[in-house]
Amino acid sequence: MMDNGSSDLAKTETVFSLENVDIYYGNYRAVRDVTFTIPKNKVTAFIGPSGCGKSTILRCLNRLNDLIEVFHLTGTIAYHGQNLYAPDIDPVEVRKRIGMVFQKPNPFPKTIYDNIVYGARVNNYQGDLDELVETSLKRAALWDEVKDKLQDNGFSLSGGQQQRLCIARTIAAQPEVVLMDEPCSALDPISTLKVEELMHELKERYTIVIVTHNMQQATRVADLTAFFNAEATDKGSKVGYLVEYDKTETIFGNPREQYTRDYVSGRFG
Repeated sequence: MMDNGSSDLAKTETVFSLENVDIYYGNYRAVRDVTFTIPKNKVTAFIGPSGCGKSTILRCLNRLNDLIEVFHLTGTIAYHGQNLYAPDIDPVEVRKRIGMVFQKPNPFPKTIYDNIVYGARVNNYQGDLDELVETSLKRAALWDEVKDKLQDNGFSLSGGQQQRLCIARTIAAQPEVVLMDEPCSALDPISTLKVEELMHELKERYTIVIVTHNMQQATRVADLTAFFNAEATDKGSKVGYLVEYDKTETIFGNPREQYTRDYVSGRFG
């Protein structure tokens, strides 16, 4: 089971609160009975073997799964105490506040400058676009590398730079939360290190939730870690569930659950 009552969490403002969440695709239950909270201005990592629902839960936090016709959930996911799935909540507004960085860098086929200001223009941003571009690129630790080529195509950048461009584009939309779905899995080790260093800086301003298969990465970047596993159902399918959630050093150093111990020590996964 999990520890959701860590004293550090009690002192920190809660951004997300998940309670008895079950996630379905049609009649298939993919995730069962997930309850935990995600605190403000921390990096929270989701770890666990493939098929345990990590990315599915991450995408529930900004309603991206709504784009899948057969998706629905039961239970409650609250954002600052407000039910994200209440009928009067606009998913587009949710995604403005809760940004997403995907596994593979996905710059738009536009200039570096236009990639950054795209969301601002769509939303009739009234501020200084040049300033927004500079601030966003600086926060994404990319400004010094691209300031003299803002009119170059985003695809002209290296893979690691493209991922930081996507992070800058997400930041430019002025979210409170940045979700990252395995943001380094397509990157080389040097680019990975830059993105990890960036996460440490960004958490001063943003709440970050990251899905990672790289357990060393979780130990380097995450303040808190949620370990998910999957179990077979009597119908032969798998259902994901939360095994344990605690400070990262506890999950990797002294977990309560044998499953967690086995996973972080490499016995399965």
